[in-house]
Amino acid sequence: MLRFLPLFSLASAAHLYATHYSGSLSTLTLDRAANGSYALSIAASEVTCGGMPSWLTLDATTRTLYCSDETGDASTTGSLSTYTVGRDGALTQTAKVVDVGGPVNSIVYEGVRGEKYLAIAHYTGSAVTTFSLPIQPSSKPHQVLRYTLPHPGPRPEQDSPHPHQVILDPTGAFILIPDLGADQVRVYAIDKHTGQLDACPSLEFTPGSGPRHGVFWSSADAVQRGSRSRRPGHAAETFLYTVSELSRHFDAFAVSYPAAGCLAFHRTQDFIPYPGGETPQGASLAEIRLAGHNLYASVRSDHAFKPNDSLVTLTRAHNGTVALRELTSAYGTVPRTMVINKAGTLVAVGDQASANVAIIARNPKSGKLGDLVASVQVGEPGKPGTSTGLSSVIWAE
Repeated sequence: MLRFLPLFSLASAAHLYATHYSGSLSTLTLDRAANGSYALSIAASEVTCGGMPSWLTLDATTRTLYCSDETGDASTTGSLSTYTVGRDGALTQTAKVVDVGGPVNSIVYEGVRGEKYLAIAHYTGSAVTTFSLPIQPSSKPHQVLRYTLPHPGPRPEQDSPHPHQVILDPTGAFILIPDLGADQVRVYAIDKHTGQLDACPSLEFTPGSGPRHGVFWSSADAVQRGSRSRRPGHAAETFLYTVSELSRHFDAFAVSYPAAGCLAFHRTQDFIPYPGGETPQGASLAEIRLAGHNLYASVRSDHAFKPNDSLVTLTRAHNGTVALRELTSAYGTVPRTMVINKAGTLVAVGDQASANVAIIARNPKSGKLGDLVASVQVGEPGKPGTSTGLSSVIWAE
């Protein structure tokens, strides 16, 4: 069987990819000098992923990059573009297909024999679509799930369903969709033989919450990483952590797996993850990431490090309790996306309004975030609250 090497293995520099709502898809190069200093630069930029590139997903095993174009809504269309990733990080477009409008997030999942699929959340499209992989120029959605609301939610942003993310559970058997408009996380069981998503009962949130993003933690994953938090012979512990954009709450759920059927959830915590328990007026939570026993959430428009916004670090105790650790700078404004490299040593923050990618040092043992080590402007600054500016960033690994 042919095995691909990690994308960094044949190059001295690290690569990242970033999209800007003006239409650009950029390849970034992060060089490290002998003295340990970093330099981040734009190696290439192209306009091939539609008018409003919004999200990037990389399948490193097939060296394929998926780029969604947020153009469109429930009645019009967006697009999905695919690229092969060269050994030097260079991109070659291989297909561009029509999709439901308003895509904002995607993830790769697998079938029983290793078949691959891409699931995509559509914010303004009020839908989730899936595609069989690989994408061909003639490909059409494998499945389209459209949503409606019986009545609008309590917040103006909740005029219709707004799926905002696709989350794969640690077993690879379930997909979760935080829906900001419907105040729920939609849950689906994956039919491993067909790749179809079968509906399970949703995880309901308080009206007006607006769940946006989430992440799983599993003791089984912790054991694989070298942690001793799970004793041999004991079932894996699993938690789901979410951040809600509108209420600005962090929620923790203990997740259980019945012998047959769907997931079960028990809420264990619910609080605002900010010093003093309240965010400044106009601030909101966006991204949440997990590395080891630390969680990181981005806080948009709090201006805590004027003019910059913030990242909040949360620490997970062995009993599953999560507590606020510290607030640090996002080194830009409106941090929309945030990704940690596999080594756990660097965090790339996509600051939407200031339209820069900020690279922040991270201590992989303690989880503490450090200083800004590099930054680069990627396109024109955006306006907070609009689909302008930097839209996404990922590591090429």
